[in-house]
Amino acid sequence: MAADTSWTFDPGALALVGLAVVAYVPRWRRVRAKHGPRGASVGRLIAFAGGLLALIAALISPIDRLGEQSFAMHMFQHILLLDVVPILLIVSLTKVILRPATRRLQRLERSAGPLAHPAAAVVLYVGVMWGWHVPALYDAALRHPFVHALEHTFFMTAGVLYWWHLMSPIRSRARLTGMGPVLYMLSTKLLVGILGIAITFAPDALYAFYKDQPPIWGLSAGDDQALAGAIMALEQSIVMGIALAWLFVRALAESESDEQRAERYA
Repeated sequence: MAADTSWTFDPGALALVGLAVVAYVPRWRRVRAKHGPRGASVGRLIAFAGGLLALIAALISPIDRLGEQSFAMHMFQHILLLDVVPILLIVSLTKVILRPATRRLQRLERSAGPLAHPAAAVVLYVGVMWGWHVPALYDAALRHPFVHALEHTFFMTAGVLYWWHLMSPIRSRARLTGMGPVLYMLSTKLLVGILGIAITFAPDALYAFYKDQPPIWGLSAGDDQALAGAIMALEQSIVMGIALAWLFVRALAESESDEQRAERYA
């Protein structure tokens, strides 16, 4: 069967992209004009554009349509929503860009209590991945548009909260320090990686929806499922490696800045 590669042009996704552009770009321009590259570099704008492109790819491009025909493509869509989009959008922010919302975010963190702790983000991230891959829920998301939209909302929310604790430009009360980021990522990526391995080597096709679909690209339901699980497990390893390298470089830069600040005060 030939794959359907049409664009969806989902109005909700288009509205989300439009709101993001209206909120970010004018703010970036004002900060750039007042504070220069330190406040709003071109790299931050490129990261924002990359995040929007990844969001468009996930929700509007043929990837969305292909996800209804191939488990592997649906997995790729989830990876974009859970990791790629949140990472790029958070990287696009700086303390100065966020300044109008900083106090509101801090009040929200205080009111959230234990839910604002990194441990809660780990539980949510892992729980969302495992929960939505329960066959009954996964099939329901593919058969019912509202459940599918709810699934995507869960993935985006879990991804933003998870990566916020690692990459937020503003300090939180429960900021990860020392080996904290390493343990934070290892605990999450290993648990999700195990899920990917389980899907890869499952003896039978787990999801009735894909069993009923005509195969595309010559992949049987079992082969498609094995490919999807391998994509999940491999992506978790790659993203963890890149993120840990980025965090190490950022820690070195912050340490150097702290030393320079201490020398000036001395």
